[in-house]
Amino acid sequence: MNTKIILDKYLILSIKHFKHFQKRMEITRSCIYPKDVQRITGKSEKSSRKLLQRIKKELNKEPHQFITTKEFSKHTGIDLETIKAYLTD
Repeated sequence: MNTKIILDKYLILSIKHFKHFQKRMEITRSCIYPKDVQRITGKSEKSSRKLLQRIKKELNKEPHQFITTKEFSKHTGIDLETIKAYLTD
C-alpha cells in the first residue's frame, strides 16, 4: 500500500477519534466559589462568602467541604443551567 494512503487513513481516524473524545470530555465544574456567586448575583465578595457559609451551615457541611452547583441552585432557586453559564475555569 502507498505510504500516503496509510498516513491519510491514520489522519482521518485520528480526527474522528479526537472529535468523539472532544464530545465526551465536556467537563463542567461542579463546585461553586465566591467569585462565581459574585458573577451570578452581583453581590460583593464578602456577601458571597457569607452566603456560601450559610449554605454550608444549613447543609451541615464541614469547613473543608465544597458547595456544588446543584446545592447552590436548590438553595437560591436559580436554575442550574443559568448557574453553569456563569462558571468559568
